[in-house]
Amino acid sequence: MKTILPQVLSDYYAAVNDGRTDDAAACFAADALVHDESQDREGREAIRAWIAETTQKYQPQVEVIGSREADGAFVATGRVSGTFPGSPVELEYSFTLNGGKISHLAIQ
Repeated sequence: MKTILPQVLSDYYAAVNDGRTDDAAACFAADALVHDESQDREGREAIRAWIAETTQKYQPQVEVIGSREADGAFVATGRVSGTFPGSPVELEYSFTLNGGKISHLAIQ
């Protein structure tokens, strides 16, 4: 069974998996917030820098293996592989969408 994602999330994962940093960052609202690895990144430029850094450091590939809606957020479970210890791992990506863009992302 294929997981159905909102278009902006499909675009985000496709860009991340292809290493297209600018396209991945364009999926976020100008004032978006990302929380990952106990750090917050606020604003599209900071998020673009985070995407570039993690892409270079880990070369992540995300396969979405499940999704659900919870408390106004869209939660996707991804199997993430890359150049990091313990690869692959399963992570939860909790997205809040606003106006067709990602306004908040928390990765756990």
